[in-house]
Amino acid sequence: MSIVELYTSPYCGYCHAAKRLLTSKSATFQEVDISRDPGRRSEMLARSNGKHMVPQIFINDKHIGGCDELHALERSGKLGAMLAD
Repeated sequence: MSIVELYTSPYCGYCHAAKRLLTSKSATFQEVDISRDPGRRSEMLARSNGKHMVPQIFINDKHIGGCDELHALERSGKLGAMLAD
């Protein structure tokens, strides 16, 4: 089973959309709410090469990007395989 991590904030529609997609794929994920734990923002910036928008998504420590990139993986048929690793 893959390790999926999302850096999010509660009022972000893209964060909710990413979580809905992952939930529809029966993926479990760890969510880091950077609004509740602002110290984790610097961690997110370091891991995502300076990307500051949420969500920032990682699957097995690989930076996927944001919601658009996650949905692109789904459209291309690659997301299921990544989540199965």
